[in-house]
Amino acid sequence: MCQNLALVCHCSRHFTKLARVIQIQNVSKSFGVQVLLDGASLLVGDHERVGLVGRNGCGKSTLFKMILGQECLDGGSIDIPKKYTMGYLQQHLNFTHATVHEEACSVLKPNEDGWLEEHKVEAILFGLGFDEESMHKSPSLLSGGFQIRLNLAKVLASEPDMLLLDEPTNYLDIVSMRWLSRFLRNWKGEVLLITHDHHFMDEVCTHTAGIHRHKIRKVKGSVEKLRETIAEEEEVAQRTQENEAKKKEQLEKVIERFRYKAAKAAMVQSKIKAAAKLATGERLTHERNLDFSFTEAPFPGKRMLQIKGLSFAYDGGPELITDLTMEVFKGDRIAVIGPNGRGKTTLLNLIAKELQPTAGEISHNPNLQINYFGQTNINRLNLDNTVEEEIATAIAEVSQKSRARGLAGLMMFSGDAALKKVKVLSGGERSRVLLGKILASSCNMLLLDEPTNHLDMESIESLIDALEDYEGTALVVTHDEELLHAFATRLVVFDGGKCRIFEGTYADFLEKVGWASEKKPGGSESANIKVSNIDVKGDADNPASASNASAAPRAKEDRKARADYIAERSKVIKPLEKKLAKIEEDIAKAEALGGELETKLVTASESGDGNAITAIAKDMDDNKNLVDSLYAEWERTSAELEAAKDKYPI
Repeated sequence: MCQNLALVCHCSRHFTKLARVIQIQNVSKSFGVQVLLDGASLLVGDHERVGLVGRNGCGKSTLFKMILGQECLDGGSIDIPKKYTMGYLQQHLNFTHATVHEEACSVLKPNEDGWLEEHKVEAILFGLGFDEESMHKSPSLLSGGFQIRLNLAKVLASEPDMLLLDEPTNYLDIVSMRWLSRFLRNWKGEVLLITHDHHFMDEVCTHTAGIHRHKIRKVKGSVEKLRETIAEEEEVAQRTQENEAKKKEQLEKVIERFRYKAAKAAMVQSKIKAAAKLATGERLTHERNLDFSFTEAPFPGKRMLQIKGLSFAYDGGPELITDLTMEVFKGDRIAVIGPNGRGKTTLLNLIAKELQPTAGEISHNPNLQINYFGQTNINRLNLDNTVEEEIATAIAEVSQKSRARGLAGLMMFSGDAALKKVKVLSGGERSRVLLGKILASSCNMLLLDEPTNHLDMESIESLIDALEDYEGTALVVTHDEELLHAFATRLVVFDGGKCRIFEGTYADFLEKVGWASEKKPGGSESANIKVSNIDVKGDADNPASASNASAAPRAKEDRKARADYIAERSKVIKPLEKKLAKIEEDIAKAEALGGELETKLVTASESGDGNAITAIAKDMDDNKNLVDSLYAEWERTSAELEAAKDKYPI
């Protein structure tokens, strides 16, 4: 489930004498037998931006809810200054205004300078990827991702004392993420941030806090600094425990030797008390990390595939890729980057031969063996299989099917967890199942489409390590800048309405070329807008208003020409937006029906009604095909809409 964003002002029941400081003291929280926090404490000081890390399920989001008063404490206290306000994420949408612009401005205070404050809001919207046309659109017509961005804009524009941001980069593309990072670095209040993106957290935060062994440990500095600190403390604790265990063993020998000698009774009792105070002898348990490696298939030769004059457009839509020519060689590390909806996934689908090019060709070496990780593949998992059964489907040799249980364990589905049905797994768990299927067969080329989605920080680092060790070729679509910096030596860049090859690392690209939306157009009056002491780039951070700013007539130069231009643009853009909204509505209905059918199938299975099972299974298959076709139509329409916006910039 995606996190939706909204604004709320929260005043705690507890108050503190310290201004602008939040104190979490000895907090405990459990759900049944699962202990999340036990005597945990954390202080967020004035102007601190604190990143909160920890494994999935350790209690990070629960801590946010307790700070906001949405979840009760089992023990301890959370002290917050009086009249202290917070902007935070919550689980529902609540749009009440007719347009995006009005909705975003609804958080402004009545006594603020209307003209200036509205420009602040517009600067934030532009930074998050909105264009001028979308300002006048109804929020209900936005895609799910842009509804999330609108609510994030409201949170930022409201200027609370503290921002509580739980995975704010979800559904942001790489350009918007870079803008948000700059915005948060200049935030004058406090920030408490949860994100799986190590690089983003280190860029934004002044401190890092980790939930570890049900406590909270905070350090000044990066995620790596926190890990080094915890590792040192763990080593000391382990040595202390081992020393105490040795002392206890020695004391027990003395006790046993003199237990039945009356003359030594006082001494024995003293030793028993001393032993009771020492370690139990149980070793510290270690949290398990995802730890795996891809299996390379042999590849004789150098060139793996060749792309000549590749062009692609969906039926009736604009070209996403035009005359692309490139060669891919053994050992290449290629990242495919760019804003959402520009054709990155389409390129991987073409290489995997799941789509056919409109023009040009892709020639595979006969020895090429591809494994493809992508959202489409995750959606194709058999929901009725167990984890072990689904991984086993990727193993061709019958004699090797027993490997499936071991691979399930490698993906952190050990013991009975391997017998869970895929249908009950979270998005992150399903991603691990798909990784397990990829590990089940060797390959010499990996195609990975947003592989870090749904994975926690530790799992992402294991993935990066596995990619670094893999000696085959890999093409990766990602918005994760840490992965880009660690992995890529060649780039396929979708930006400014074009697709081009860049020979070099991501750092080289930023230094020598850079993103079109981050280049200031000459003479722009709105390149920088001051937002309450926060320097936020406005039009310069919006692709439509930056790289294409000169394409549209300026209102000051010719108002009539601009009005005609907007009218012509609307005739093209609005029908596509309505079509996209209708497709998204149909997808939501079809997915809801899928859930109802799954429930009915379970009921029919429990009652042993064979006829009902057959009928429901057919309905589920038909509904799955419908969902697949709707997603394909959504991708075509989305690409057509993005191309139209490139053609008619504001």
